[in-house]
Amino acid sequence: MSLLEPLMMSGKEVLPLVEGGKGISATNGISAGAWAAAGGVGTVSCVNADSFDGQGNVIPQIYHGKTRIERHQELIEYAINGGLTQVRDAHDLAGGQGRIHINVLWEMGGAEAILEGVLTKAKGLVHGVTCGAGMPYKLSEIAAKHEVFYHPIISSARAFGILWKRAYKKHGDWLGSVVYEDPWLAGGHNGLTNAEDPREPQDPYPRVAALRTMMNKFGLQHVPIIMAGGVWYLRDWTNWLNNPEIGLIAFQYGTRPLLTKESPIPKIWKDALTTLKEGDILLHRFSPTGFYSSAVKTRFLRELQGRSDRQVTFSGKQTEEFSAEIQAGKRKYFVQPEDKPKADLWIADGFSEALKTPDGTLVFDTPAQALDIRKDQKDCMGCLSQCKFSNWSQNEDANYSTGRGADPRSFCIQKTLMDISHGGALEDNLMFAGHAAFNFSTDPFFSNGFVPTVKELFERILTGD
Repeated sequence: MSLLEPLMMSGKEVLPLVEGGKGISATNGISAGAWAAAGGVGTVSCVNADSFDGQGNVIPQIYHGKTRIERHQELIEYAINGGLTQVRDAHDLAGGQGRIHINVLWEMGGAEAILEGVLTKAKGLVHGVTCGAGMPYKLSEIAAKHEVFYHPIISSARAFGILWKRAYKKHGDWLGSVVYEDPWLAGGHNGLTNAEDPREPQDPYPRVAALRTMMNKFGLQHVPIIMAGGVWYLRDWTNWLNNPEIGLIAFQYGTRPLLTKESPIPKIWKDALTTLKEGDILLHRFSPTGFYSSAVKTRFLRELQGRSDRQVTFSGKQTEEFSAEIQAGKRKYFVQPEDKPKADLWIADGFSEALKTPDGTLVFDTPAQALDIRKDQKDCMGCLSQCKFSNWSQNEDANYSTGRGADPRSFCIQKTLMDISHGGALEDNLMFAGHAAFNFSTDPFFSNGFVPTVKELFERILTGD
């Protein structure tokens, strides 16, 4: 027996279960097509999606341009070709069932060009666009132009109110849903604001109820809200169903479908999911986007934490405040006397390279790691609209620069997500996951190494378990 009743989503009546679009190559045409075929909404990630050669092998996304601008154009071409490939796969596998959405990040490099490219070439194959990671004011305009529904991802009623008043009300007929992505529970990038404490999670119910109240004031009672982040067992959400304070509601699953036969992530990633424990997911702010994000505590994240901990303020010249001299690599710096013992100890422990940050500090790392950081910064291909790691900005008027120095406390997100999704070592990469991922180890459905098909998982979810 299903706990959910069908509702209208992107122009068709479907079961209100939505596949979360999980960034680079973690959701593709096969997983999205299977989810739609089961009667829900499948989501193709159009964030640097994979293309294939004539033998079915993934085409490596190698950049040949000598400048960041040239590499940025290559990235956009890869993304459009890959998105089109995956959308076609999803459409074919769905067999006319469910709905097919594409997911993009507004702050990804070339977001508008990629959206335009995919929607133009995949006309009739895409029913909706899900978009978050920023304030996507132009999303409604682009969606309406291509006659597809748009599904903005927000984390507060206030954010949606701003989007509606400034842009979305002009194209209200194409608003397919509003995705509330809980900033303390969802995997990947999160919409925490400076007014919210990352260490004090808030109950999503009053926040979603406030969103519904605002939507009702705008005459949007007929538009569903999609609850995203922390959703595992539907039985835990029964008080949200047929509840006038919440209204029409659907549920998005991002983490749980990772462990299915159709999921494109490597087997080592799938196996690792079953070993996670509560507390193994870290909400951190190392992302080059500047947003908070949630990921598994791997060696990669621990190294980023260590790098930031090995940090002192400095001066290039000796002053009364910065009077203590240190030697890091081939250069001399001046630090405050109380910081010199720490710096000397880090250098003695092998963290002998000092890297400047845009905040007037030095961070200390090994020579090998410092070399990798500088290379990654040099190889930047503009995968974000602006990147604090490399100081790239796609704003031509700003000379393609954020106006700040490159920040070695962050990392190249394109490099690590491409690597982990194509079989790279888990401990050496960023491994996104929602905070409910520890349930894999206790959920009886996944016991004894069982990996379901998407259809089997979909049917299980509908029972409430």
